Amino acid sequence: MAIFLVLRLRGVLGRRVGFERPPMPQGPAPGQASGPVIEGQAFPVQSGHVVPDPGSPLGQKLMQIVSRDQHFDPPQFLSQAETSFRLIVTAFAAGDRTALKPLLTEHVFETFEAAITAREQAAERHQTEIKSIPEARIEDAQLLGDTAAIIVRFTSDQVNMVLDAEGHPKIGTDAVTELTDLWTFERNLKGPELTWRLAAARTG
Repeated sequence: MAIFLVLRLRGVLGRRVGFERPPMPQGPAPGQASGPVIEGQAFPVQSGHVVPDPGSPLGQKLMQIVSRDQHFDPPQFLSQAETSFRLIVTAFAAGDRTALKPLLTEHVFETFEAAITAREQAAERHQTEIKSIPEARIEDAQLLGDTAAIIVRFTSDQVNMVLDAEGHPKIGTDAVTELTDLWTFERNLKGPELTWRLAAARTG
């Protein structure tokens, strides 16, 4: 059961491809919903991604991060978060420590590595498939000194099983299950790296 619970600690905001602000059209394309307006520009929001209004209390917290990091915008952050969520789920199921390490804080990596080692010693393997991610929502944000932290709630439809050495299911089912996870991503805004790393995770 402990291994299964650790399996739920998945999804990470990973390699930052950019967060650069995209060129904005003069108005929304037909059928395209405009996103929050930041510094006079409306940023498009991907379907299923929920970004707070900049005028809301949570939006103001995000704007504090925007003021410190000119390349940061919440919609692009969520797009990268979803991509990394998929990468980390896959890497953890495969026991790929090399792929996991740059995406996690040191403490979280140690937790994941311990779970992978225990799984290997028990001759078990994980079988995981993400069917869909209906929603990714920014839940909270904080700026403590130079460290920015953003909490994202992921709702995903997944198939998860722990298999024994003979390939028989020990935990989980081949049925699609809806899971909700809360992930905290951190980055030192003055640091040389532009990677947001998973700093904490729990079920929602």
